[in-house]
Amino acid sequence: MSRKKREGTTAAASRPGPRGWPGRGRGRAGSIQPVPEWRGSTRQVCGLWPFAVGSGTPMVGVPLGRNMVTGATVCCDPVSWFQRANLISNPSAFVLGLPGLGKSTLVRRMAAGLAGYGVMPLVLGDLKPDYVDLIEALGGQVIALGGDRGHINVLDPGEATSAAERLTGSARAMVLADAHERRLTIVSSLLTILRAQPPTDREETILDRALRVLDDRHDGVPVLPDLLEVVRSAPEDVRQVALDRGSLERYQAVTENLEASLIGLVDGGRLGRTFSRPTTNPMRRDRPVVYDVSHIDDAQTDLQAAVMLACWSAGFGTVNVANALADAGVEPRRHYFVVLDELWRVLRAGRGIVDRVDALTRLNRTRGVGTVMVSHTMSDLLALPAEEDRMKARGFVERSGMVVAGGLPGAEMPMLTQAVPLSRAEQELLIGWQDPPAWDPVHHRETEPPGRGKFLVKVGGRPGIPVQVQLTSVELGVHDTNKRWRELSRVGRVERVEE
Repeated sequence: MSRKKREGTTAAASRPGPRGWPGRGRGRAGSIQPVPEWRGSTRQVCGLWPFAVGSGTPMVGVPLGRNMVTGATVCCDPVSWFQRANLISNPSAFVLGLPGLGKSTLVRRMAAGLAGYGVMPLVLGDLKPDYVDLIEALGGQVIALGGDRGHINVLDPGEATSAAERLTGSARAMVLADAHERRLTIVSSLLTILRAQPPTDREETILDRALRVLDDRHDGVPVLPDLLEVVRSAPEDVRQVALDRGSLERYQAVTENLEASLIGLVDGGRLGRTFSRPTTNPMRRDRPVVYDVSHIDDAQTDLQAAVMLACWSAGFGTVNVANALADAGVEPRRHYFVVLDELWRVLRAGRGIVDRVDALTRLNRTRGVGTVMVSHTMSDLLALPAEEDRMKARGFVERSGMVVAGGLPGAEMPMLTQAVPLSRAEQELLIGWQDPPAWDPVHHRETEPPGRGKFLVKVGGRPGIPVQVQLTSVELGVHDTNKRWRELSRVGRVERVEE
């Protein structure tokens, strides 16, 4: 053995390895036990320096998982970070990420955790469904819509009428005014989807006056056929705002297109009769709620968007009623966590729909609700034909209290960084999470996608918090979105015939 090699061997033997002194009987550890960890305030652990490590995120909110860098527990949700921690300016979040990476799982974890804090989740349109099992497990209300499974009457004021009877003065007037404006807005939205463009100012004025005439003359809860009949009967109040100049022929010419569109909502067409019949299952304000619209076919894009808008309208109307009763001291204060999933489907329904959604997103703080919007990519928001609609859609992300991003392709980064400041390292992290899974040749299937359950939480210009969402065994059963694939097919299988 050369002198140089003997010196290297002697030096190596004189130093312990990462697990102790190597060699027989010298105490080298076969495994290293994890070091116990304790959490405490700086006042309590200051005497342990330098063995104390600062936490990177506040321990306020729903526990999502562990920080992928420090291993610390990450607690995060828009309601807790606004109400209790004062970390964000409004209780809202926007979740982005490619399909299959766990966006719905993340939102379900937030909803379940907030339910434990007393905040009731409202899922206003579940297309897959991803949230039905969770709401059922929480003892909530499942409202099925689509086809013959259920109907939602867009002229139904909901609980506003009964709530107004319990109120007086300005509180009563505000509840009734909100119900009127909400019904006018949703009818205009349905006409926008049906026509692929918003109704004219004159048509909206006619609808406004026709709704007031309908409320004065109709006993009970009206439906869309009743509104159509008011427009057709040409009452004097409606003719005045139509500016028919005393001519019935002129009135009929002015209202012809509006009447034709209302017929399309009442007698079928692309939107069917989902909105022209009494509400099958009225929404309650004292329980978690999910609107199950999963039975509407994906090919019926207009109907999907229309039903989701109707669900949003009914949901926020119920929230307004609850707030009015709480403000008057009639009922206890309730806070809600509103989930607006598959946002891109609604935004593409027609020009002017963005304005309807924009009005909802600006009032979540004053309404006492936390909101989370979910979409796939920024391209979904910016693929609208009108420039003003694209700017407003980008504002949904810019105004959110927090943005939670999963795996995204590199082409998304220029658009995303215009709304959310991201460092180069953060961009590369998101791009790496969208890589396809590897192939497992042993089990003949794909391995877990590298970005599944991994998200970057961004609040303003602060560095992002990379978190790996971790589910409990109970959640794994409730959150199984592939349950229909767990059982092998039985019909059509070729059985071997013994000869």
